[in-house]
Amino acid sequence: MIYHVLPGDAQVEEFNKTGLDGKLIVFREALISGPIDAPGLAEFWDERAQFVLAEYGDDVIDYHEKVADEINVLTELTPGSEVNLWFEYELFCSVNMWFCLDLLNGSDVAIFRVGPLNASPDEVWKGFGRHDAADLLKCFESRIEFTVDDIEQGSRLWNAFRHHDHAELRRLADHRSPCFPFLKEVCEAAAVIETRPIEILSELRNEGISTFEAAFPEFQKRAAVYGFGDVQVESMWQRPGL
Repeated sequence: MIYHVLPGDAQVEEFNKTGLDGKLIVFREALISGPIDAPGLAEFWDERAQFVLAEYGDDVIDYHEKVADEINVLTELTPGSEVNLWFEYELFCSVNMWFCLDLLNGSDVAIFRVGPLNASPDEVWKGFGRHDAADLLKCFESRIEFTVDDIEQGSRLWNAFRHHDHAELRRLADHRSPCFPFLKEVCEAAAVIETRPIEILSELRNEGISTFEAAFPEFQKRAAVYGFGDVQVESMWQRPGL
């Protein structure tokens, strides 16, 4: 069986036009923020559901059905299956991909990295946003298979991130593999995620920007490596004392 893990619903329509065979799994999570250190997978999903409820008001039952159950398919694959991980390069998508690799670590399946075409310095963090079906097919044709070491590296990256082990993230950043482009930049961003985004927003306020609508595009220019969406940035913008 072939599986395609897409980074969100935004890519589904164009992907369906590609004609590629396989079952879709849509990754509707944002593990870059919120609790991610539960001892087991069931507890992990329960904590995430409660976080999403408190942060965004989404229904817990809907979360389990539309988010957790969708991703849990990765823990139930038959040997010999193929999994294509369609993830972008910035930290937001990298963390989600690391989590997938942790789930798949040790499984008897072939795993491929399918990355976006944007590789120029100005475009690298923009991901699949402007890709049409033809572009997605080109991405698929250029996919790269994860080695066993790559998969284990993804698991190590996930565990370092979820444990806030900044020294380990910086050590793991030296791993060289075509499956992990821009790893150095992403790991450095992860190591300062508790401080740097807030510092950037504070700088924007000090420069006279007083509304979130004006701040968000400026934040994206200076902190594109994080891949934060407007929901995450607005939550930080509204913190008391910023």
